[in-house]
Amino acid sequence: MAEAIEQAGGRAYVVGGSVRDALLGRLAGDADLEVYGIAPESLERLAAQFGSVHLVGKQFAVLHLATDAGTIELALPRLESKTGPGHRGFAVEARPDLDPREAVQRRDFTVNAMLLDPLDGRLLDFVDGRRDLERGVLRHVSPAFREDPLRALRAARFAARFGWSIARETSALCRSLDLAELPLERIENEWRRMLVESAFPGRGLLAMEEVGGLRLLPELAQLRGVPQDPVWHPEGDVLHHTALALDAAVRIRDEMEDPFVEMLAVLCHDLGKATTTRFERGRWRSPAHDTGGEELTRQLLARLSRRADLADAVVPLVREHLRPAQLYFVRDEIKDATLRRLASRVDLRALVRIAWADSAGRALPDADNWPPGVWLLERADALGVADEAPRPWLRGQDLIELGWPAGKEIGKLLAEGFERQLDGEFSDREAALAWLRAQPRPTA
Repeated sequence: MAEAIEQAGGRAYVVGGSVRDALLGRLAGDADLEVYGIAPESLERLAAQFGSVHLVGKQFAVLHLATDAGTIELALPRLESKTGPGHRGFAVEARPDLDPREAVQRRDFTVNAMLLDPLDGRLLDFVDGRRDLERGVLRHVSPAFREDPLRALRAARFAARFGWSIARETSALCRSLDLAELPLERIENEWRRMLVESAFPGRGLLAMEEVGGLRLLPELAQLRGVPQDPVWHPEGDVLHHTALALDAAVRIRDEMEDPFVEMLAVLCHDLGKATTTRFERGRWRSPAHDTGGEELTRQLLARLSRRADLADAVVPLVREHLRPAQLYFVRDEIKDATLRRLASRVDLRALVRIAWADSAGRALPDADNWPPGVWLLERADALGVADEAPRPWLRGQDLIELGWPAGKEIGKLLAEGFERQLDGEFSDREAALAWLRAQPRPTA
C-alpha cells in the first residue's frame, strides 16, 4: 500500500498506537496509515485495488480497508477546531498538503504522535514521544488536547494499561477540562476498558483522581482520606486499598464470568466506609459498611451506565463481600441453611473472587488456596449450590393442581415452603409435596 501511494505521488506513514506498540515490542491491535499528498478521491480509488473500502466519513477523509491480511485504517492529515460542546462539536478539514510536523499537533499524547515510514523505516518524532515512551510518561502534545475532555479519562486508562505516570502539566490540564459535556456512553467505555482490559486498573483509579475524573463519581472520590485500622489495613486509606484490590483482581480476572460486573464489585466493595467509619474503643471501625455501601453503589452505577441490570448484578456482591471471611471464622457453627440462603442471594464463586481481592488489597494470599474461599466453596459444592442458586421445589402450579384458589395465600405458602427447603426440612421435591398436601386449605 505504501509503495502504491508513493508511486501516486504521496507518502504513507504508520501512525498512532501501531508505532507505540511496535516500539514497545507488542503486537499492534490495528494498522493505521496517514497518507500525505493525495486527494481523498484518489486515495479511495487506490485503496480499492487492495480490498473492500468503507468510507467512514467524507469530511473526516477516513477509509477502512478490509484485506485478506486484516483491516487497515487510511486517513488524510486533518485540522480540527472546536465549534461547540460534546465530542461531535468539531469542524474537520482534510489537508493532504499538511506538513507532518503540524499534523501531529492534533494528537493526544506524545507517545501516540510518532510516525513510522514503512518504506525506509524512518521514525518521525517531532514531540519527543520516544523519550516519553522510554520513561513511561504520558504527556499531552499541544494545547489542542483540551478540545476533547475525554482525553482526561483516556490518560487514566493509558496509565492503567501500561502502568505509566502522567506528566504534571498534563494532569493539571486534565483537571481544568469540563467533563460534564461527556456522554455517559463514552465515560462507561473508558471505565470498562480500564477495568476489564488494563494490567493496572488500581493505578488507573488513582490516575482518575489525579486527572479529575473522580468528579464524575463522587462516591469514589470521598474514599480519599477515609482512615482504616492499621492492624488490618497497613496500606493506608480506603481509596488506596481499593486500588490495591483492583490490581490484585487482575490475577483472577480470566476466571470471572462477567469481568465488568466483578471488577465493578471490587471497585465498589468498600464505598460504605465513607459513611460508616468512626474512631471508637481505640481504633478505626466501619460497622455495617457492607450493607451501607448498597445505595452508594447504586448511585455510582447510575452515573456510569444506563444498564438497568448492572446494579442488580453488582450490589449483591458488594453487600455480601465480607461473608466468606466472617463465616470461615465461625465455620464449625455454620449450618447448611446459612450457606443455602447465601447462595440464594449471590453467585458464590463470584463472591469468593471479590472477597479474595479485598483480602489481597492488604496482603497477597494465594488465590487458589485462600482458606475462607476453599472452605466456602467445598461446603457449597457438597450442598449443590456452589454453581447455581437453590431453586424452589414447590411451584404455584402444584397448589393449583391441589385445588387451592388463586390469591395471596399461594404466595405465602410457597415462600414458607422455600424457607423450609433452605432449612433442610425437605430431602427432595417429593418430601416438599408431601408437606404441601398436609397444609389446610384456606376457607372461603
